[in-house]
Amino acid sequence: MKTLWKPSRPVALSRWIRTLRKNALWIAGGGASTALILISCATSGRTMMAPPSIPGATFVGTEECSTCHEEVVRDFKTADHARLQAKGPNAVDMGCESCHGPGSKHVEAGGGAGTIINPDKSAETCFQCHLDKKAQFSLPFAHPVLQGRMSCSDCHDPHKGSAMKGGGTQLAGMNDTCMECHTQQRGPFVFPHDAVREGCVSCHSPHGSTNQKMLTERNANLCLKCHFQDQLSTSTGSITIGGGTHSSGRLMRGTCWTAGCHEAVHGSNTSVHLRY
Repeated sequence: MKTLWKPSRPVALSRWIRTLRKNALWIAGGGASTALILISCATSGRTMMAPPSIPGATFVGTEECSTCHEEVVRDFKTADHARLQAKGPNAVDMGCESCHGPGSKHVEAGGGAGTIINPDKSAETCFQCHLDKKAQFSLPFAHPVLQGRMSCSDCHDPHKGSAMKGGGTQLAGMNDTCMECHTQQRGPFVFPHDAVREGCVSCHSPHGSTNQKMLTERNANLCLKCHFQDQLSTSTGSITIGGGTHSSGRLMRGTCWTAGCHEAVHGSNTSVHLRY
């Protein structure tokens, strides 16, 4: 990678500044520069991330895995993770074994636990690439993945189709993933909260948050992201919501849902205003 030019003898200050600017623009050159770096790494035979290791085991290749796991290998071609699979003679360790580790001992044993890496038992394999998610799971309010009570595959499918279950345009399907555990929020409700139709992640951070309930915002700002037509009047000290007037003091005592008002945040069977 190109390094910043450094003077070997005293030079004019203006020339030094011009050189720094030139190199700064080169570094910030965006996708083209990044692409060249990635291509360079790929063509030089170096791997970007080392696969998990198993003492004494060697790589056998995906074709060997398919002798027992034929359906998984077949469907993996449709998976998001398949886009990261390396091609060519140097790719023997970049298929199944990039996540499960070298498989020779697993093959020799005819399968069985303890001879191969199982990411369902530990998320550390996933964190080798998704390091930012490990940081999110370490926040005060998070799904218990680091504690071993959940695994990444409870919500993600690494072997087939989209890694985001119900992702993309399938928002209802994504909610179904959450509601496999959060059954009380499923409904159906006579008066459902429209935000639920937008997806649980409209209000909740799925991996972790600094806010209770893994909310993306801790106060009424969460509601006002959608209810942007609601305006606070500084002259009267009131807030106009849906055509009605509320005392701003109520919000000061808590959020929209903890001030004793709109407590049925997912839906209600008795109140169109989600009161209870």
